[in-house]
Amino acid sequence: MNSLHQLFQLVQQGQARLTEIQTQLASKTVTASSGGGLVKVVADGQGRIREIKIDPSVVDPSDIEMLEDLVQAAVTDAQARARQLYEEEIGRMAGGLPFNLGNLLGGM
Repeated sequence: MNSLHQLFQLVQQGQARLTEIQTQLASKTVTASSGGGLVKVVADGQGRIREIKIDPSVVDPSDIEMLEDLVQAAVTDAQARARQLYEEEIGRMAGGLPFNLGNLLGGM
């Protein structure tokens, strides 16, 4: 029964740490660009787009499709970078857990 109580406490600690990481990620940003920097996108660590900057030289009313492609490429890259940041933070969390589940569950 003691092992079950320990497991419950560790799960609660893990949930608290995950909430903390998610809060931290919301305040971190990643930046991506496309078209040689003509379109820049800033996303937070959770992948939410916070800002899009478009160089006026790329705005051509006769070629909107190119601008759409550049925006899409920059957004995709920013979200991939945010996902990588998230995975790194979660990896650090998992690597720093102060217990071995195998040993804990074996004692039940």
